[in-house]
Amino acid sequence: MGVLQDDAVLIRHSENGGDPSVITINCPDKTGLGCDLCRIILFFGLNIVRGDVSTDGKWCYIVLWVVGKGDTRWDLLKKRLVGACPSFSSASTITFYGYEVQPPGPPEVFLLKFCCHDRRGLLHDVTQVLSELELIIKKVKVSTTPDGKVMDLFFITDTRELLHTRKRKDDAIDRLKSAIGDAMISCEIERVGSEVAACSQAASFLPSAITDYMFQRELPAKLLDGLITTEDISVKMDNLLSPSHTLVQIICQDHKGLLYDIMRTMKDFNIQISYGRFLLRQRKSCELDFFIMQADGKKIVDPSKQKALASRIHSELSRPLRVAVVNRGPDTELLVANPVELSGKGRPLVFHDITLALKLLNSCIFSAEIGRHMIGDREWEVYRVLLDDDWEGLPVPREQIEEGVWKMLMGWD
Repeated sequence: MGVLQDDAVLIRHSENGGDPSVITINCPDKTGLGCDLCRIILFFGLNIVRGDVSTDGKWCYIVLWVVGKGDTRWDLLKKRLVGACPSFSSASTITFYGYEVQPPGPPEVFLLKFCCHDRRGLLHDVTQVLSELELIIKKVKVSTTPDGKVMDLFFITDTRELLHTRKRKDDAIDRLKSAIGDAMISCEIERVGSEVAACSQAASFLPSAITDYMFQRELPAKLLDGLITTEDISVKMDNLLSPSHTLVQIICQDHKGLLYDIMRTMKDFNIQISYGRFLLRQRKSCELDFFIMQADGKKIVDPSKQKALASRIHSELSRPLRVAVVNRGPDTELLVANPVELSGKGRPLVFHDITLALKLLNSCIFSAEIGRHMIGDREWEVYRVLLDDDWEGLPVPREQIEEGVWKMLMGWD
């Protein structure tokens, strides 16, 4: 008997609170599947502490041990993981990224706009609700008026593809009103046309001085706090151990989304993983082994290709995101950037973590923007947050803001 589509994902919950739950995925294979699955798991706030991956090029078997918060919506997680698995009818051939016969069309874009009275932590509370509703923020424009009101514009897409229905819209608005309370003045959601949707993806101007500062400087030693340095990362390649595969061996320190960052890099390089093993040891030390091959089914023998892949993996592990706090005239601006997949998908929960860190630091947001920019040869999602230094209370030191946001994004809080 074959495996039913719904049985492609099985989840065994931990019997003890401190033990990991086990997710087993058994489905047809495609290049980039590991990346897609890890992105979903990251979106649900889970951390992968161990993993095994194997495939014959047509069918894959993946086991992931995960830990996370006690409020994980397991049924919804399973539904999203099943949705990411290829159709069982595709098991006859392997699909390499970039060569799918019928790639999915772009999701519908909606504009969420609301006005309310400002308060500390407001933006995070809104972002938390959108995350729980599986509404993906594509672009945001947040501004504060002189009389203390906030006008927020969110360009969003719906993972459930139901936001065009009245019930889904009403549910989203009710959840937002419940989170914001009496501070809410108005709230509405409307579908936008293709021209407006295209404008929502257009990048605003980003001065070269900012990109130079973010991408060329080294991280402050205090930010690293002994947790990760280039010496902590080892990426080695071997073509002698297997006649048909290149072995990639990685030793590094753990961070939030570690396996996603590696899988995303493999997907962008159009690399097929035939076997992989991941283990988180004591003191957050990780060991990973991957037997890989190129899209043509051959091992990587070109030294320049080996160097390019190893260099990119090393870079993604040492600095998966860029964080900087800069002066913007008399004001303070927080900048965060993360690479965008070649498929166009961004890293999950970045804006959520930024706003949470600022809320915990008791720092108030005056305005915020999300845009995409080509920096070098890659597309980056850039978050620009202007902080309100005039809010009641003492301003938070720049170093403390940068450290707090960095550690929240890396999962070191």
